[in-house]
Amino acid sequence: MNMIKNIFGKKDDSSPDTSALEQAEASGDIIVSPDVRRSNRIPPGQSRTVKWPVLHAGGVPAVNPATWDFRVDGLVNQPLKFSFDEFIELPRVRVLSDFHCVTRWSRLNNLWEGVSTRLIAERAGVKPEAKFVLVLAEEGWTTNMPLEDFLAEDALFAYKHDNAPLEADHGGPLRLVVPRLYAWKSAKWVRGVEFRETDQPGFWEEGGYHMHGDPWTEERFYWS
Repeated sequence: MNMIKNIFGKKDDSSPDTSALEQAEASGDIIVSPDVRRSNRIPPGQSRTVKWPVLHAGGVPAVNPATWDFRVDGLVNQPLKFSFDEFIELPRVRVLSDFHCVTRWSRLNNLWEGVSTRLIAERAGVKPEAKFVLVLAEEGWTTNMPLEDFLAEDALFAYKHDNAPLEADHGGPLRLVVPRLYAWKSAKWVRGVEFRETDQPGFWEEGGYHMHGDPWTEERFYWS
């Protein structure tokens, strides 16, 4: 555990890519995203960054821990509601993944910690007719994706990044992380999820971003 903590605690992400991958594989308790490849790690049109750029429209929303909650509804058998303390008491997972922004930077070897999207879906009891999700965030922000992407083995609601609490600039206290899609799908400041039968464009999708967002096929915009 100490070796893993030392590698992933480096904020400059300067450790060799394969070393981080090998340490994660050896740990036995870290899910390695299938997108973390031993070669050809950078999708087409992307460049690697060792920093973590801060990009979002508008300001960072103020979060009141006393009133913060996380809701699950839509096509479920059991709607859910959690306070933050209740949420972080749920069984946790850790995921090693790369992170690809549509603005053409990629940050490798991110260690996320939080709650698996699959666990949330299981506890809510998603109905068979649900095919999509709409992720709900602070101040009315939303993003959408097919249910199968949301339920990927490496997808989670993260409250830690590289062994530290997720900073507000990067979506804290909670953000969705879906490593195999462009980073705008990993919505910041998440407050809930709605399971749906039909797809509904989110904030960026309404502005022209792709409804799916696969970095490896450059699904950046709806006209691409």
